[in-house]
Amino acid sequence: MSYSDAEHKQASRPGSLLEVLTVSFKLGLTSFGGPIAHLGYFHNEYIERRKWLDERTYADLVALCQFLPGPASSQVGIGIGVIRAGLVGGVVAWLGFTLPSVIALVLFAMLLQSFNLGDVGWLHGLKLVAVAIVAQAVLGMGQKLASDRIRATIAVAAAATVLLWQSAAAQVLVIAASALVGVLLFRKPSEDQHAPLLIPISRTLAIVCLVMFGALLLLLPLASHYLGWDWLAMFDSFYRAGSLVFGGGHVVLPLLEQEFVPHGAISKEDFLAGYGAAQAVPGPLFTFAAYLGAMMNGITGAIIATVAIFLPAFLLVLGALPFWNQIRANLKMQGALIGINAAVVGILLAALYHPIWTTAVIAPVDFVLTAILFVMLVFWKLPPWVVVVAGMLGGLLISFIDKL
Repeated sequence: MSYSDAEHKQASRPGSLLEVLTVSFKLGLTSFGGPIAHLGYFHNEYIERRKWLDERTYADLVALCQFLPGPASSQVGIGIGVIRAGLVGGVVAWLGFTLPSVIALVLFAMLLQSFNLGDVGWLHGLKLVAVAIVAQAVLGMGQKLASDRIRATIAVAAAATVLLWQSAAAQVLVIAASALVGVLLFRKPSEDQHAPLLIPISRTLAIVCLVMFGALLLLLPLASHYLGWDWLAMFDSFYRAGSLVFGGGHVVLPLLEQEFVPHGAISKEDFLAGYGAAQAVPGPLFTFAAYLGAMMNGITGAIIATVAIFLPAFLLVLGALPFWNQIRANLKMQGALIGINAAVVGILLAALYHPIWTTAVIAPVDFVLTAILFVMLVFWKLPPWVVVVAGMLGGLLISFIDKL
């Protein structure tokens, strides 16, 4: 796949902060379904509709963020914001994508803890929207990144591995193994050469960010222990959770439970109520930290928890991006990225089946609604928010019919 000169100029043209905020805020309001689904929403909005990046560059950015600990979808959004509008653009992209779910979960913590959200019809409809979104992403990325025998085989092998061995370690090992296969099998320069990306942050800043990441990880526990400040202990707990998790938001939830529930910082019942709320709102699942922080220390706690859990993602993305062009230009790394991109398609395919399909498509009527939503996205090319609304209404209708 190669873009025309006009498309490349459009994809590489710097954007305004307001533009980045507007688009990311819309995604923050409409991106239901968890981290894998978010990559589908991003692909639809940033790549298909706005062409801020070309297909291969987006796939390489996803591959890079899969290697980093933390919330992969949020890191991809931060990276796109940085590429589009500089360092502040990354902050703005994160704020736009994150604030809607933070606000919603803080409100849940304060007002709606007793509500049971597990069986409401509109929530089931949102799960079906996620099925359609991820299916669209698998189709689009598979056509570009796993279109020959070898890459398709890598994708299917990756899907099989992560489905049969369900752990964060499996995903990391699959990506590493696919990179090795790519180095061995794709030795020739890619015919689809990348134009160098203008990364508007310096390598000096990148190194500072990487040093800060490691220093905070090592020093925060010591400072928390010796100073005894409650807010610092909370910051340390959430920072470590954001630093040491591979696999995205779903993986961080049990770690946060182990961090706070056994010590009585929050009851198991309140934790589970927040977990249900986190599934019901759009945006990154890491914003569950805002709910926990609000439960423990009000608005101040929500702010501390949110900043702490996302700070590692910022530091790692800013630390990696300035070296990206050099990494992508290396022939061995080109081969590795080809293998990794095929593996990412397989991981996306596995997630489409489990947990997205298995938890959403339960009855024939669910399949029918999912097919309709898929056609709306792929063939009618309707905006995602229209499909989200249609899915919610369809879910309510299914719930109403079931009660008759």
